[in-house]
Amino acid sequence: MATVSDTYIRNRFRVQPNHANNHATVHGGNLMKWLDEVGAMSAMRFAGETCVTARVNELDFKRPIPVGETALVESYVYAAGRTSVTVALRAWREEPRSGEREETTGSSFTFVAVDEDGTPTPVPELRVDSERCQELRDRALALEADD
Repeated sequence: MATVSDTYIRNRFRVQPNHANNHATVHGGNLMKWLDEVGAMSAMRFAGETCVTARVNELDFKRPIPVGETALVESYVYAAGRTSVTVALRAWREEPRSGEREETTGSSFTFVAVDEDGTPTPVPELRVDSERCQELRDRALALEADD
């Protein structure tokens, strides 16, 4: 059984002109794709199976990420059902030279574990066995409650 911490992933994406909208900031669809990709990695690490996106539970764009900066995406599993996995996602704009960060996006996605035939398959029980695991899970549940 995987713990919340086992599923924690951070990844960076450099915002290039081909990722931008008319305002020279990352296009929301590109950021959503990055969130989905990193979220799926967390879900698969937890489930030990291929996971597909079932639902975008919420997606709040708070600030833009300009071309030339980096989108830093954080992802981890904080809840599990019988075949589903709920993943907390956040993104920051990060200035690549200074490392200065500002949160830009908050979200959670639900993924479903599937077998080779694409049939939903059971996932293990999620373990919350450390202070760090509990802190991450509490943070995700608090954001869920605010919606």
